[in-house]
Amino acid sequence: MSGRDPFLRPRRDRAGAALTLVFAGVLVAGAATGSLPGSRPGSVPGERKSPSDTVRSASAASHEQVTRAAAEAMADGKSPMEAAERAVSRSGDRWGAVYSPGDYQEFQEALDGQYTGVGLWARRERDGRIDVTKVRTGSPAADAGIREGDRLRSVDGERTDGLPVTEVVSLLRGDADDAPAGTAVTLGLQRGARQWSQTLRRARLSTDSVTVRRLAGGATVIKISAFTKGAGDRVRTAVRSSPADRGVILDLRGNSGGLVTEAVTTASAFLDGGLVATYDVDGRQRALHAEPGGDTATPLVTLVDGGTMSAAELLTGALQDRGRAVVVGSRTFGKGSVQMPSRLPDGSVAELTVGHYRTPAGRAVDGRGITPDLPAGGDAVRRAETVLRGLGDPS
Repeated sequence: MSGRDPFLRPRRDRAGAALTLVFAGVLVAGAATGSLPGSRPGSVPGERKSPSDTVRSASAASHEQVTRAAAEAMADGKSPMEAAERAVSRSGDRWGAVYSPGDYQEFQEALDGQYTGVGLWARRERDGRIDVTKVRTGSPAADAGIREGDRLRSVDGERTDGLPVTEVVSLLRGDADDAPAGTAVTLGLQRGARQWSQTLRRARLSTDSVTVRRLAGGATVIKISAFTKGAGDRVRTAVRSSPADRGVILDLRGNSGGLVTEAVTTASAFLDGGLVATYDVDGRQRALHAEPGGDTATPLVTLVDGGTMSAAELLTGALQDRGRAVVVGSRTFGKGSVQMPSRLPDGSVAELTVGHYRTPAGRAVDGRGITPDLPAGGDAVRRAETVLRGLGDPS
């Protein structure tokens, strides 16, 4: 479906999604689904913000039309989902989407920071071979003794050489069969001259969407790849344990969005209350506020690029407008429309665009993005360090 936001593609079309072998980077191309207040009666909890430069707001009537089309199809013995998809297409909502119950549950689980797999990161080398680049501690792959640098030759008898990494992901996760945790998968492996087969059982694993590292100069880099459940609290913990005089680099490059509530919690780590964003739902204005008590003194630089989307743009705009962070990098994606999910008669879920959000200063993000205070490319981290030194200079 051309209108489906690729934050987490359902299994039936995930082969093209840019995922690694452990769903690392979490949710790569990005929707911003959030637990925003004010869902319409009977709706699925949470609202979703999606990209749009030409999108128009979908009214309550559009929701009713989609629901009616699904109900009529069900009564006629036809597919309610197909009828709903046709109604969404006719509505003109470029980013409307319809999910099966299973697809939507899987989408929600991913937002909870979970996935089914064996715990491998990998990359495709120039000669087409697939090499393991990282093994998750405590995962089935780690328990089996698989190491970084091992070569993955096959999955369930299918050779992986020359395959795109996304296809290898699909094989490992068992996407074609909707394989649940506990199902077996046999890997063909090689380490040096040794070749062997290893049968693993897939498990429910947690993604790690927040990583923290310390630069040689003392600055703390907090990288958020997506706003999955708990990301905001992990950021707050990292900020509290960081040397205040060295500063923090909040790296949102490539951040595909996620739970809006987690983006607001992250904002609360750096703000002492106040406005984070406003948004409208069918013309009714609402606001998101940070919690009081955040760290407002530690020098802060936020890194962004064209892959910074949705909830990550909401956070960036708040920190920039409130004067809390210097934004470094390149213009963000420009994804600021709000979608509301509602349950259809057969249990599937339709999402239609109902409004847009704005930064605290009233700037619209949708189709425009956030312009950084200072441009930077490959030298973004080095430039951020330079900015931090200036911010921390008492003179």
